[in-house]
Amino acid sequence: MSLPREIALEPEQIEDMLTADWNMRIATVSASGEINLTPMWFGWVNNKMFVTARGQKVVNLRRNPKCTVLVDRNERFPELQAIMMRGTAKILENADEEAAEPDLAAARVQMGSKYNGGHSAPVDDPPPNGATAGGRNRRWIVFTPQKIVTWDNFKLDRLRKK
Repeated sequence: MSLPREIALEPEQIEDMLTADWNMRIATVSASGEINLTPMWFGWVNNKMFVTARGQKVVNLRRNPKCTVLVDRNERFPELQAIMMRGTAKILENADEEAAEPDLAAARVQMGSKYNGGHSAPVDDPPPNGATAGGRNRRWIVFTPQKIVTWDNFKLDRLRKK
């Protein structure tokens, strides 16, 4: 089922959600074909999503870099706004690959500011997210969307009145 273009989010709404909202969900596929769906914090810089992750997501994406990401807000259907992105993830396997990613520094700063106070009291000058590759499966994921579908259910009422 395709969504009518009339209910798509405006570009500024998309940018606002991707830079201000806290949670996204990433769907990856295991070796046995099972879907692994996980909520994560994220950064959005230069049309790429940055996630620091560990565990099964990283294992799955090494095997199959294709995944789907969903950012949504509001609980009630008439107020639902969402961005679904299908694309490819790249795992930054070590400090050299992190240093070579031109937008990671900006994503670290953005995430440090956005999640300031997320696990503790906020500070006046939040430091950048300092996560780095560690162990077997703690890595940065850089997700690049190839297809984006959005919807803004606030617009449904207008559509019905046409």
